[in-house]
Amino acid sequence: MLIAFALTPMGTEEAVADYIADAVKIIRESGLPNRSDSMYTMIEGEWDEVMDVVRRATEAVAAKAPRVQLVLKADIWPGMHHPLDGKIALLEQRIADTT
Repeated sequence: MLIAFALTPMGTEEAVADYIADAVKIIRESGLPNRSDSMYTMIEGEWDEVMDVVRRATEAVAAKAPRVQLVLKADIWPGMHHPLDGKIALLEQRIADTT
């Protein structure tokens, strides 16, 4: 399973790095393959372990912000091994095949 999610602290100042830092630390320390960019974090793993990390990251933001918005998208693809990198590898192969 691959999920992409974003946590947005609400009712805070415009800069959110201080609110998100603890969540990203939890994600990185989870041991699950993950990647963060300026808008989303992606995590790869089994349902229960991924959702546990999302819950703990959300709780970390909620400990500092009066309200938290969570946006989550999941790709449940049985048989796809290592979807964090595997989906990109498939795309790159298709691009190479067309040139």
